[in-house]
Amino acid sequence: MLSKKTKYGIKALTFLAKQEGNAPVQIETISKSENISRKFLESILLSLRKNGFLGSKKGKGGGYYLLKKPSEIQMVDVMRILEGPIAMVPCVSLNFYEKCSDCPDEASCAVHLLMVKVRDNTLDIFRNTSLADLTN
Repeated sequence: MLSKKTKYGIKALTFLAKQEGNAPVQIETISKSENISRKFLESILLSLRKNGFLGSKKGKGGGYYLLKKPSEIQMVDVMRILEGPIAMVPCVSLNFYEKCSDCPDEASCAVHLLMVKVRDNTLDIFRNTSLADLTN
């Protein structure tokens, strides 16, 4: 299930992508528009800033803005930063692999085989969807 952190992060990024001229937007504006708690949104935007998606400007006329064009921000990157592993079980994760303690043989495990398909299809969607695709 998608966490609220990731859901709200995508909503905030989409809101910023729709702004004219990429001008900084105050947290309060995003919070009210997208119905997200200001305090929770602050931590999400900070995480996105630390990972190179957003810039910020302090003072009057300040706020957050995109550092890249929406077409250059892939959902796979956003998901990994906000959500963590994309795979639903650790034995199929590409970046966070862990062997399942209750599985003697991954090659014949029905859950493993199914989750590889789920992971591959999910990754395909995330890799082929940019922030620009969500603003149309």
